[in-house]
Amino acid sequence: MRVITTSRADGLPIGELSKLTGVNIETIRYYERIKMLPLPPRTAGGRRVYEPTHLRILGFVRRSRELGFSLDEIRELIRLGGPEKASCREVREIAAHHLDDIRAKIVDLRKLELLLAETVAQCTGTAAPVCPVLDILDIQCVPDIQIGLG
Repeated sequence: MRVITTSRADGLPIGELSKLTGVNIETIRYYERIKMLPLPPRTAGGRRVYEPTHLRILGFVRRSRELGFSLDEIRELIRLGGPEKASCREVREIAAHHLDDIRAKIVDLRKLELLLAETVAQCTGTAAPVCPVLDILDIQCVPDIQIGLG
């Protein structure tokens, strides 16, 4: 586990926070606007200064997003106390629901893979006016096709 610390007594500017966490500056501002990240204090000149708490929460949000959690799920995890106080039982429920969603997406992707593989196999690659791949993409060619997703 990588631990990020800061020795600056006055906090981190947004650019430094961005570098340390790998989160784009505009994304940091967005997380503030949607109240995912607490608003930081500002200097007399109006510049944001971030504290170790911001660093930890932003790292938590970034890693959660990498694992595919939605912003609502992350917000709930933070509401439960974030990376240091949440009840394992409550976190498990959120993670189990997320796992169910991932498994459903995998099933849908397998169906999509099969449909596309079958369609590609039908394609001769010649300069014919009919192309099975384009046909499945063009809703006017196959208005009643059901690929079984969702």
